[in-house]
Amino acid sequence: MPSKNHYIYDSNRCEFVPVKYDIKKKLINSLSFWLINGLVLAIFGLAVLTNFIGTPAEIALKDENRILVEHLRNTETTLIELEKQLEGIAELDNEMYRTIVGLDPMSEDLRMAGTGGANIYSDFDYLNRETSEILRTTATKLDRLERRIGIQRLSFDEIKGHYNTNQKRLRNIPAIKPVNSIILDGFGLRVHPVLGYKRQHDGVDFRAEINSEVFATGDGTVINASRQGTYGNLLEIDHGFGIVTRYAHLNRFAEDIKPGTKIKRGDLVAFTGNTGLSNGPHLHYEVLVDGTPVDPINYMIADITPEEYLMFKEMNENQDSVFSNSLSD
Repeated sequence: MPSKNHYIYDSNRCEFVPVKYDIKKKLINSLSFWLINGLVLAIFGLAVLTNFIGTPAEIALKDENRILVEHLRNTETTLIELEKQLEGIAELDNEMYRTIVGLDPMSEDLRMAGTGGANIYSDFDYLNRETSEILRTTATKLDRLERRIGIQRLSFDEIKGHYNTNQKRLRNIPAIKPVNSIILDGFGLRVHPVLGYKRQHDGVDFRAEINSEVFATGDGTVINASRQGTYGNLLEIDHGFGIVTRYAHLNRFAEDIKPGTKIKRGDLVAFTGNTGLSNGPHLHYEVLVDGTPVDPINYMIADITPEEYLMFKEMNENQDSVFSNSLSD
């Protein structure tokens, strides 16, 4: 077994002599050695963790950033849904509200509220690419949504102002449903249930048992209350401003209803039936503007919600798959 003694040269004796340590000094030297080596290893390990994993503060910050990015993505999805809802309101505003009060539709370019010029989101450029793109997209959508909401508010203010100055016209507009019932068939090209081929359906059909009450949808004057071919018993009311409503397949007219009778919106004018070319009791209802039939749904602003309006419009667009069992001409 090799000796573990250390030697030192003794010049007086001209020879190597073993070094003698006391136990205390030997213990201090050993502890110092391991302490220094341990400290070096700890520093090395900390450097490795810092370079490849990160400090505890950095790890917490990365986790926080990940959560924030997820929230931003959810916000972006929510903004997309809000934009879709706003588009539906804008469509309803153009096709229904503005048309009813006699205002021209607002152009798509104006509603989109486009902007241009300098890069107003340059503050995001110093972030990493993913975060920068998410923040830029979210900020862009928020700004556009805010501008479009502002424009929509202006449109509603314009409608309100026009209403205040045209109240007589609006009292005459056929703005309610003629019967307290649901719509069975919409406006447009349909397969006729009796004739069996496609033809234009110039109104909407309401479900109604015989002798259900029929009400005037706007102020006006009765111009016809008689039997009219395939319409059966037909009532026509002139509301002025080029607007006429028709109520067909009636069983009978209300008392004192005859040409020349003045009518107020909500007055009882007739009772539903099954007269004329029809395969079941119901009410066929039309709105004509300057002699041309238009979709009555666009005028029922007092009785249908925006959601119902969009639903009926979608139904009318699906011409071959919806309402194939129409009840009227």
